[in-house]
Amino acid sequence: MLEVRDIKKSFGDLEVLKGVDLKVDAGEVIAILGPSGSGKTTLLRCINFLETADAGTLHFDGETFDLAHVSKKDAARLRKKTGFVFQNYNLFRNKTALQNVMEGLVIARKVPKGEAEERARAALEKVGLADRCDYYPSQLSGGQQQRVAIARAMATEPELIYFDEPTSALDPELTGEVLSVMRELAAEGMTMVVVTHEMGFAREVSNRVIFMENGVVVEEGNSKEFFQHPKEERTRAFLRLFDEEE
Repeated sequence: MLEVRDIKKSFGDLEVLKGVDLKVDAGEVIAILGPSGSGKTTLLRCINFLETADAGTLHFDGETFDLAHVSKKDAARLRKKTGFVFQNYNLFRNKTALQNVMEGLVIARKVPKGEAEERARAALEKVGLADRCDYYPSQLSGGQQQRVAIARAMATEPELIYFDEPTSALDPELTGEVLSVMRELAAEGMTMVVVTHEMGFAREVSNRVIFMENGVVVEEGNSKEFFQHPKEERTRAFLRLFDEEE
C-alpha cells in the first residue's frame, strides 16, 4: 500500500532523518516509538507532504514519487487519500465541532454541503460526540477536541490515517477516551501509522513496531516479538524506562 525508501531530511546542519525506510500494508497498525528528537514526527510530516524531504521515494497505490521533487498537484492528490491527526488538535477556534469536521470536505474536496454535514455528523457520532456537534473547541475538553480531530480525519474516508502523538497534549484521565476511539478504528481494519509514547497501545493494538533514534530505525518487528524479545540493547534500555515508570 505505502512504501518509503531512503528518506532524508535536514534542518540546517541538523540531520533529522538519515535514510529511513517504511513499509505499510493495508489494514496494518504501525506504532513508531523513540525518544524526543529521534525524527518520528518529521518522518510523518515528510510522507504526508507537510515537509519537503531532501531525498527519498514514496510508493503509494501503484505510483512512485520522488519526495524531494513531488509536485504540489501530486502532493495534494495523495494527501486526499490520507488523514492526519495532529498533537495539538489544530481545530478552528471560531467554528463548532460540526463545522470543523465539515470544513475540509467542503473546501478541499468540494463535497456538497448536505453530504458533508451528513458525513461529519456520522463521524462525530462514531467518536462519541453526537451531542457536541454545536460546541466550540473552548467548550470541549482536550480529549473531546482530539476526538473531533479524529472525526475530521475519518470523515474524509481515507485509506490511511497518520497520528502524531495524539495523546501527548492530554491529561492522563483524558488519554483513555482517545485511545479507545483509536482501538475501535484498528479493530475495523483502518490502516494507521501512529507516533506514540503509549506503550500499552503499541503493545496491544499495533501489528508492528518501529523504534527510531537519531534519525534512523534502530529496530522493527511484530509487536509481540518487539516487546518480549527486543534484539538491540538500545531498544531494551528504552523499554526498561517505561517498565520502571509503570
